[in-house]
Amino acid sequence: MKFNLLYRILLILLVSISFMVYSCDDHTEKSKASIPNSIKDSVAVWIKASKDASYTKEERLRLLQKSYGVIQRSKIDSSALKSLSSLAFQNYILGDTLWFKNINNEVLRLAEKSEDLYIIGDAHWNYASYFNDKEVYDSAYFHFNLAHTYFDKGGYLYESAKVQYGMAFVKSRFKDYSGSEVLIFNAIPKFEKLKDYKSLYSCYDLLGQLQNDIYEYDKALEYYNESITYANKVNDNPFLFEGSLNNIGYTYLKKGEFAEAIGYFDQILNNKDLKSKNVNHYARVLSNKAYCLLRMRDTAHVADYLYEGLHIRDSLNNKAGVVASEIYLAEYYIYKQDSIQAIHLAKEANEGAHEIKNSADYLETLLLLAKLEPNNSRDYFKRHIHYSDSLQKVERKIQNKFARIAYETDGYIEKAKRLSQQRIWISVVGISAFSILGLLFFLRNQRSKHEKLQLEYEQQKANEQIYLITLKQQERLEKERIEERNRIAEELHDGILGKLFGTRVGLGFLPLNEDQFTREKHSLYLEELQNIEKEIREVSHKLSDNFEDFEISFPNTLKEFMETNSEIGNFKYELRLDEEISWDNLDDTIKVNLFRITQESIQNIIKYASANTVCVSFLLNNGKITLEIKDDGQGFNLKQKKKGIGLKNMKSRVKKLKGVFSIHSLPNEGTTISIQIPI
Repeated sequence: MKFNLLYRILLILLVSISFMVYSCDDHTEKSKASIPNSIKDSVAVWIKASKDASYTKEERLRLLQKSYGVIQRSKIDSSALKSLSSLAFQNYILGDTLWFKNINNEVLRLAEKSEDLYIIGDAHWNYASYFNDKEVYDSAYFHFNLAHTYFDKGGYLYESAKVQYGMAFVKSRFKDYSGSEVLIFNAIPKFEKLKDYKSLYSCYDLLGQLQNDIYEYDKALEYYNESITYANKVNDNPFLFEGSLNNIGYTYLKKGEFAEAIGYFDQILNNKDLKSKNVNHYARVLSNKAYCLLRMRDTAHVADYLYEGLHIRDSLNNKAGVVASEIYLAEYYIYKQDSIQAIHLAKEANEGAHEIKNSADYLETLLLLAKLEPNNSRDYFKRHIHYSDSLQKVERKIQNKFARIAYETDGYIEKAKRLSQQRIWISVVGISAFSILGLLFFLRNQRSKHEKLQLEYEQQKANEQIYLITLKQQERLEKERIEERNRIAEELHDGILGKLFGTRVGLGFLPLNEDQFTREKHSLYLEELQNIEKEIREVSHKLSDNFEDFEISFPNTLKEFMETNSEIGNFKYELRLDEEISWDNLDDTIKVNLFRITQESIQNIIKYASANTVCVSFLLNNGKITLEIKDDGQGFNLKQKKKGIGLKNMKSRVKKLKGVFSIHSLPNEGTTISIQIPI
């Protein structure tokens, strides 16, 4: 505390002396001169002090304002521009974005006027950092790209490599993995030349993340192990090594090698100082270890670890970490079959991911909720698809924008070539528009075809249902007709015939004392009554004969169909039905499609074949029904004959039933259609 107090007193004295020196100067434009070395040192000290967290924010901003006032009253040279650029960035760090933008704009204007490549690049780097933090990634990439162009042109190796890394990071956020890799591999040789081990660690760490995103886990492990090599060479940041260990452990987790992952997580957690010095990292590693234990079904301490990690992250306001912990806990409660708690946590994670715009976790929580709430799964899947599609569109849009930025940067620097570049751009846009229009036309055409096929399918399905209903209705009516005939036969036999018989017997026992003629007439009437009884009995038997066991069945329908169409087509037919086929137990859909295929084939024979004989057989073999339709008609050449809609429909029906369709035909040798359908 004494040292800080002494430092502040000296700083105040230095500020006072500097103002006394400047109060003696003429502050008109003409009297401006280069900043004396003593004042330059003062500005440097003030800017450095503004980075000291022991001062209040207001004190640090006042130091920057004093520095700006001193620089403004001096001649602006390269050194002053560097100080202004640093001052601008420090204003941004302290949250004064208005001052940052104003000063940085001034730096950029003055640097472009003096053609100072380093300062121009640095000003664009300031903007890139600003937009990157604000997550305005297209603008960040634009300024990173410009900064790289100026740094590279000026031969500033470190700065050039750093902004290339920034560009690679931005591209990685929008899944432009190949573009990001190219930028990193271009930056690595520069950092190697500078022996910048910390930046090399960051490069290989990012390469590992890229490989993880595309599920190339072995390659990711290779890059993470390389990052450890450089982490060991960085003396002032021991947590880089533990960060790589966590990344390796997480990669093994994603590979499903949980025991291997836990080994790396334990290696980190064995550091007793981790929780006190880097509690956020401790929470991350602990949560990852808990999730591995959960996946290994070793749940003794899983809940304790996960809730500890959640509470730490929540206390640090680490929203992304809170979402990750809630997802892990939701999966834990799914395993414990506590759906209420799992749903609650999944919804919390879903809302949190949506708030911080964490797309991966938002999509993952939608899938979790769809699994947990089957009744609402359709809505969750719909939201998942919509969000995923929107995300892809945004990513593609940004990727395209990256390409345009890289192109337009050259035009920004080389204004003389702008016209030719504009022509190229117009051509690209024209080709793109033409391609898009072509694609839209193709998609519209495909959609139209799909809708037509869908309509035909729905119509076919409706026809099948109508046919089934018709068959059932016909069967019911036929049964009722048969029952009515049987009832009439019973009435004739048991009722009327009984009464006639009683009457005839009664007449036969009447005592007749009449003459011979009367007795003969009496006998003649008795015989006539007996004949009537005989005729009624025959009518009754005819009404009931062949109808007791009759049913409207598939075989009967086929027989009736073949009988009717053989007369129309003027051909003889043979219908073979395997007795082992249980038509009553056969699925109605199969029967309908078999009948429709037979119907289509017979109609084709009548139209085109001019056949004399047609043989239709249904056989059962190894759990499959084989339908064979053979005719001795004209036949045709399969290679030359254009396939009509009838054959396509037959094939479609067979495919729907997971069957096999084949056709054999030659001119003047008839046609054979063979179909096998599993039952």
